[in-house]
Amino acid sequence: MLWYQQTPRNGLNLVASTSPWMQNSYEEGYNEAKFEINRNHNDHSVMTIKNVTSKDAATYFCAASDH
Repeated sequence: MLWYQQTPRNGLNLVASTSPWMQNSYEEGYNEAKFEINRNHNDHSVMTIKNVTSKDAATYFCAASDH
């Protein structure tokens, strides 16, 4: 699963990727302390944004693939 952030004036930015066979992988500028990702089973994932500020205002998307 892939988690994306889209701020009002920018395109999509990849926050992190996760899968059952690897640890969460965070892109530069994002980390687990701020963006906590939990994955239950193979088809359910939740991203929690901690200590939210106005800088976190964005639309967040989750994308999944079954290949």
